[in-house]
Amino acid sequence: MIATGGTIASKNSGAGLAPALTSGELLASVPEIAALCDVTETQPFNLDSTNIYYAHWLEMERIIEENYERYDGFVITHGTDTMAYTAAALSYLIQDSPKPIVLTGSQKSVYLRDTDARRNLIDAFSYCTDDGAMGVKVVFDGNVILGTRAKKTRTRSFNAFSSVDFPDVAVLRDGKPVYYIREEKPARATFFRALDPDIFVLKMFPGLKAEILGYLSEHCDGLILETFGSGGLPEYADDEFVIRLKRFLESGKTAVVSTQVEREGSALENYEVGRRLLECGRVLEARNMTLECAVAKLMWILAQTKDQAEVEKLFYTPVGKDIF
Repeated sequence: MIATGGTIASKNSGAGLAPALTSGELLASVPEIAALCDVTETQPFNLDSTNIYYAHWLEMERIIEENYERYDGFVITHGTDTMAYTAAALSYLIQDSPKPIVLTGSQKSVYLRDTDARRNLIDAFSYCTDDGAMGVKVVFDGNVILGTRAKKTRTRSFNAFSSVDFPDVAVLRDGKPVYYIREEKPARATFFRALDPDIFVLKMFPGLKAEILGYLSEHCDGLILETFGSGGLPEYADDEFVIRLKRFLESGKTAVVSTQVEREGSALENYEVGRRLLECGRVLEARNMTLECAVAKLMWILAQTKDQAEVEKLFYTPVGKDIF
């Protein structure tokens, strides 16, 4: 078990909830886990997940890779706010894992009477110890979700996570996973140890000034445009967005078009504003990828290559059912 903090390990600090419990205290609060498996625990950090970013994702990858042959599976306790980003990142950093790498957490601290923490921990270990378990998954509120499809969609309810545009892999019933999708176990995991953090997500809103693209071209390697609806760039009177995006792409940078709509993805061919965007140059389309996956995948790809043709090839190559 890799404990990283989050609400599940929080106490009231006097200034609000903050992670305080150790990995040992978490395990001690759920003695039922001892009947499922032998657990070794480690705690590389104890953070609110708002404070977790790419450096911590790489540390988790390092811990798992260094201990991969010693254990049958890995459970990561994590705050809910950025859990989907971590799950996405680990899906690219650790690919085709025949062993399960399970993320879980809770909406309330494990010390509270009405918490969801104990159930989520038991479910995470129950799935992790099952013969059918594999790969990066989020286990939360009885659901098993692909790491590339998980998104936090509620801030308070126990059913905080949804599987976006893909079914849950399984549900936990009476401590056992019931599978909706049976996956074929891969032979061997592939590990990656680098991410390019110089990524920016630009959320479009009506009236946004195009000058921001000039600044971003000097400060990032990859840009994700969260556009409206099916996707497209506003034309406005001066057509400055199209002009500046062309310059951005001509400088050798990578641009990905996503949508602010949570489900069903982009479709740039549908409207004139979308087709004009495609004419700007080598623009990649996120289709129905989650934003979390688009960010993590672009970081993973650009750490390997800046060649635009190779970037495009890798981006459209599915990893863990991240893109269709």
